[in-house]
Amino acid sequence: MQRKVVSVLVNNHPGVLTRVTSLFGRRGYNIDSLTVSVTNIPDISRITLVITGDVHMLEQMIAQTSKLEEVREIFALNMDASLVRELLLVKVAADETNRGNITAIANVFKAKIIDLSVESMVLELTGEQNKIDGFLTVLGEYEILEVCRTGITALSRGPVNYHV
Repeated sequence: MQRKVVSVLVNNHPGVLTRVTSLFGRRGYNIDSLTVSVTNIPDISRITLVITGDVHMLEQMIAQTSKLEEVREIFALNMDASLVRELLLVKVAADETNRGNITAIANVFKAKIIDLSVESMVLELTGEQNKIDGFLTVLGEYEILEVCRTGITALSRGPVNYHV
């Protein structure tokens, strides 16, 4: 089994995301992670998918997705030549007895404290998936109240190598 990060450039129209994800669902393939945003070209959106499967399945899904009318370009990212990040927001129960320890952990991982109340803290961390997983493991010593992760987003390094 391989894990691929796939970038799909699509027309920025209503329902495009549904058509792309429905294709995966109809074929019985799971999407591990999904992010979508408008690109620097307003009529084009980028869908970043993380999918796991054997080589044949991954090639088949990329080929089938490329046939959708709204898809302008699709390619698997070369992980050695790409920047891959995820955003985490986590709310932790914090009072005067543990706030210092949680702040120390945040400093080690270079997380930001973006909200503080009498009973909790909200921390923000951006990074690779294993860094975020490690941060959550260490924070597991404390009471985690809420977690929100964006899923992976990625760009290849260097010049743009697609034409939309």
